[in-house]
Amino acid sequence: MVRDMTHGSPMKLIVGFWFPVLLGNLFQQVYNLVDSVIVGRFVGVNAFAGVSATGSLNFMIIGLLLGMCSGCAIPVAQAFGEGNPHTMRKYFANAIYLCGGLSALMSVATVLLTPAILRWTGTPEDIMDEAYHYIVYIFGGMSAIMVYNLSSGVLRAVGNTRTPLYFLILSCAVNVGLDLLFVVGFHMGVAGASLATVAAQLLSGALCAWVIFKKYDVLRIRGEEWKFDAACIKRLAGMGLPMGMQFSITAVGSLIMQTAVNGLGSGAVAAIGAGSKIYTLFCCPFDAIGATIATWCGQNLGARRIDRVRAGVRLSLGVMAVYAVVALGLVRLWGAPLIRLFITGGQDAIVADALKYLDMVTLFFIPLLMIFVLRNALQGLGFSRVAMFAGLFELVGRAFVAFALVGPYGFSGAILANPAAWIMADVLLLPAYLSAVRRLQLGCACAPSRAAA
Repeated sequence: MVRDMTHGSPMKLIVGFWFPVLLGNLFQQVYNLVDSVIVGRFVGVNAFAGVSATGSLNFMIIGLLLGMCSGCAIPVAQAFGEGNPHTMRKYFANAIYLCGGLSALMSVATVLLTPAILRWTGTPEDIMDEAYHYIVYIFGGMSAIMVYNLSSGVLRAVGNTRTPLYFLILSCAVNVGLDLLFVVGFHMGVAGASLATVAAQLLSGALCAWVIFKKYDVLRIRGEEWKFDAACIKRLAGMGLPMGMQFSITAVGSLIMQTAVNGLGSGAVAAIGAGSKIYTLFCCPFDAIGATIATWCGQNLGARRIDRVRAGVRLSLGVMAVYAVVALGLVRLWGAPLIRLFITGGQDAIVADALKYLDMVTLFFIPLLMIFVLRNALQGLGFSRVAMFAGLFELVGRAFVAFALVGPYGFSGAILANPAAWIMADVLLLPAYLSAVRRLQLGCACAPSRAAA
């Protein structure tokens, strides 16, 4: 099923697209939650801290690849909105070459460099082995992550959110089973958890790719559409690299912050790790609206419906603001019991710190939702470089906290990192979005590639 988002009720179309993406994101988070719960309960708090210590590094490396896959889906969405399936399929074919080559190179490089990076970030010695044995298998399986994210991104570009969801649910169930088998049954520790995640991602990606080429004629690449096209590669890289760099630049700030937290000891690492798991779960609706608004803006830009772009962005901001207030109340009610899923057995100080972190980040959910909506709107409209610069602003915010506040204030200073980064990003994104829409309405940016420049 494909969905044309250039006609019809914005509310109905956006919610219809958003809800399956939300479910997919929730199941995606189950990968990480299951890993963490099983590791924390069956291996121990040090193993959980080791997995948590790799979070920023994981985001920095994998984020570059995810951003590239997301960026490559935008020209596909724009060509679909223009009603040009031949160009759409050419972009898809060349995206396979670009993302496939990038994932292979990154996998080899990161596996070789992981020990040095963990030492450079000051990972505590008592969790070094756990951190290494978890993240090295994730990096080794980067091509599996690429297959799913590119395939699902292309399906979403033409309005199909259900197929990726169905296969993600299946792979999630496989992941749970493999986690229990490898970690509990075979006693493989954190390595078993990461291997289970990679295997499940490979399954969902392979199934998405199979559906694209067997069931969807509009996406089935044929004949000369498979030809390597330098112009297509340039356009895809022009969209994908800034998005990937934006993720990675944001992650560099998180990595700087992680280094500062590592200096506070494994207890602080575990506390922020547990709080981050819950915070990420509550952020799934924001992530889903971001994917939705990127496709919405891409298709409507292709159809030259800037009025619908503005209507969709306003609607998304309003609905998500209501959710942010609800989420704040839910965290106040359920935060402590959720954190205890990961931290057990007389670790009250760690639980208290994790709850303090969780309370702080949810208090600033409004600035965070603005990032998801405005950044993805700009990316869908072709202004990927602006989104990348927003990542630089986030980096500045986190670096300031790491260097100026963690030393004198310790953990209390560290929990201010995310709010500072989000506010800094919004300082750029809001005026950039308003300017972009105004330029497009006035006809000053006739093509996405020119707009991005």
